Amino acid sequence: MTDTEILAALAGHPFAQGLAEPHRELLAAGCKPFRHAAGEMLAREGEVAGAFYLIRSGHVALGTHLGERGAVPIQTVGAGEVVGWSWLLPPYRWQFDARAEDAVEGLAFNAAWLRGECERDRDLGYHLVKQLLAVAAARVASARLRGLDIYQ
Repeated sequence: MTDTEILAALAGHPFAQGLAEPHRELLAAGCKPFRHAAGEMLAREGEVAGAFYLIRSGHVALGTHLGERGAVPIQTVGAGEVVGWSWLLPPYRWQFDARAEDAVEGLAFNAAWLRGECERDRDLGYHLVKQLLAVAAARVASARLRGLDIYQ
């Protein structure tokens, strides 16, 4: 992808809606396109959360481990959604597994770089925190509902 294509892809992603143009340009300069084949892991629960992903196509299964029950699916996300909010809060460890269910493409950000940009530009940081809080709330709600299904 060219720089212009990356900027257009970022601008077209729902997560970037409401983001000021200078912030979109900054984020576009700091991300890279990624592709994961079906079955590949984007994240493993408990490992360092070194990236943040905007999904453009494909599906990512989010799950957790529940002791003797093993891996438990929580939610599947797809185009227009994100994977990763754990990069923002210490100790910067993934809260869930994230596995590509089919070919997944999108934009990836280096977590340390993105945290630094949020610290330097509090307006950018505030926007990202608001967006990620909505994502985290939705994931918690999904996990809670899934938990009700598991224990019935």
